[in-house]
Amino acid sequence: MDTLLYDCTEKVATITFNRPNVLNAFSDEVRAALLDRLLAIESDDTVRCVVLTGTGKAFSAGGDVPNMVALQGANDVETIPRRIGMASDVMQTIARLPKPVIAAVNGAAAGGGMSLALGCDMRFGSTKAFFSSAFVKIGLIPDWGGFHALPQLVGSAKAMELMMTGDRVPAEEALALGMLNRVIEADAFMDTTQKFAARLAAGPAAALAQTKVGVQLGQKSSLADVFDFEKRTQTRLFLEDDAREGMRAFVEKRAPKFG
Repeated sequence: MDTLLYDCTEKVATITFNRPNVLNAFSDEVRAALLDRLLAIESDDTVRCVVLTGTGKAFSAGGDVPNMVALQGANDVETIPRRIGMASDVMQTIARLPKPVIAAVNGAAAGGGMSLALGCDMRFGSTKAFFSSAFVKIGLIPDWGGFHALPQLVGSAKAMELMMTGDRVPAEEALALGMLNRVIEADAFMDTTQKFAARLAAGPAAALAQTKVGVQLGQKSSLADVFDFEKRTQTRLFLEDDAREGMRAFVEKRAPKFG
């Protein structure tokens, strides 16, 4: 059985974790396959939007705890830093991808699965979705970039609470906290998410890519740096084909057809 499924339809690449018997916990095979797939997508102009999701009841439960127990039994001190290094590669690839990445949280997103989802550009949640920073329950700290993503979304005090308790955050609460963009009824969840992704995929690719860069810049840079970015980027985009088409379509009162 393939542990990571892939499909590309209407320029939307859908990557699906496929270990439902263990709630899509990460194996080394899954980590490596996810990184390889994202790196391939990075330079694939036929992909304009990416959706990450899981089969069964979970997005991902994060680390495979029985495997971690086996590592402890062998007093293994080499595997964990290697795995965190690969997680870093995955998250930094997602951050720099010149296309939006949506986490379609269909169910449980716990531990590293929660961190992965929060590190995506947007998150849609099923009514059956919930988050849990469950690391504390096994005596560990968050990884997969959790310390970076969660405080930015919910603030340091709430992040501290969620990380120190591991409490479940159901979908509606996650929406209120800013961890989700929207909550969708389970029976319409993937169809609605895919339609939204297709809408982004049909948009002006360069403008969307630079919007992603701009949002990331705005989180950590000065207002002067943001204006410098806007001036340089807007000037470059202004005479490109998509901007010409967008403005002509606006004047002609029709929907634009971006390249």
